Amino acid sequence: MHPELPNPVPDAQAASRALTDCIAASIRTAGGWLPFVDYMELALHLPGLGYYAGGAHKFGDGASGGDFVTAPEITPLFGQALARQVAQVLAVLPEPTLLEVGAGSGRLAADLLLALETLGQLPERYEILELSGELRARQRQAIELAVPHLAGRVVWRDALPERFTGCVVANELLDAMPTHAVAWRDTGLMERGVVLGEDGFGWADRLAGGALAGAMAGLPVAAPYESEISLAAHAWVAEWGRRLAYGALLLIDYGLPRHELYHPQRNRGTLRCHYRQRAHDDPFWWPGLSDITSHVDFTAIAEAGFGAGLDVLGYTSQANFLINCGIGEQLLERQQAGGETALRAAGAVQMLLAPGEMGELFKVMALGRGIDVPPLGFARGDRRHAL
Repeated sequence: MHPELPNPVPDAQAASRALTDCIAASIRTAGGWLPFVDYMELALHLPGLGYYAGGAHKFGDGASGGDFVTAPEITPLFGQALARQVAQVLAVLPEPTLLEVGAGSGRLAADLLLALETLGQLPERYEILELSGELRARQRQAIELAVPHLAGRVVWRDALPERFTGCVVANELLDAMPTHAVAWRDTGLMERGVVLGEDGFGWADRLAGGALAGAMAGLPVAAPYESEISLAAHAWVAEWGRRLAYGALLLIDYGLPRHELYHPQRNRGTLRCHYRQRAHDDPFWWPGLSDITSHVDFTAIAEAGFGAGLDVLGYTSQANFLINCGIGEQLLERQQAGGETALRAAGAVQMLLAPGEMGELFKVMALGRGIDVPPLGFARGDRRHAL
């Protein structure tokens, strides 16, 4: 029971029960135990029923019914600041393209297009890789309403490009990739999985093997300890080493370097769920209705990129990155204009920059190939040495 969480409406409960039946069938087919990474994949992405594949409203504030709020939803100043870094990358590339992976509500795409137009670095194509048909429809509608004169430049992709020259933007993508839940026990290195019990889904451990055991063996922890390892995120970044011919990846997410992520005081992991602006830690509560995330290991992301031939161009906090990209100057322009909009903008920027809000929790990493100009977003406060 979770009395602190709002009770889902009947339609949502019915959808969750249908998803639960599908996951239960998968557990039975797997012999009674399903790796958590597979459970998370089904809970988030099962066609028609998973969290990102269904029709529920996910992004926005509590008043709009969303489950969580992302930086682009807070203020367009986020996109305007990010656009300066994107513009710097696009300016040194021949026939550059901008690709956003996982575009959420489409708000960031609209803000980036408008800001890049103002900066004189509007790409001929703004590609969006989005697998959810429901989210594609929302993105198209948001872009057509916000920047109708630029909507024709936007195209949607079904998969990563085989070869790519341009700038890739991924805001809050890596944290939602299905992750392995793992544990260090006195009996050995364990993979955590999902089983069926009398009261629904529950946890059960099995000895970890293969690549997962190898990845766990290198982590600086001692039993007893529970955490997560996102092999999918590592593989996704490494894949760009093969596909990126010339350009940069800008990765914005909440996470930590390895020595902080696997700190002894963080021995219960970072797995979190989000429902109607509330965070909870039960991924089995009404499956399909909550987002499921875990913190990003930015050391592993840097290693995956570097190992695949990419340069680690910068790593810093979101606050440092946005300040370097001029969000302070943009806010000052708003304040000089005065009015209620300026007051809202000041509060929004405070949320983006404050250490107790998003400023320190979120990090930004740039990986690239052929980029010789130092990225302006990391001009001050670069923390690559801390990885």
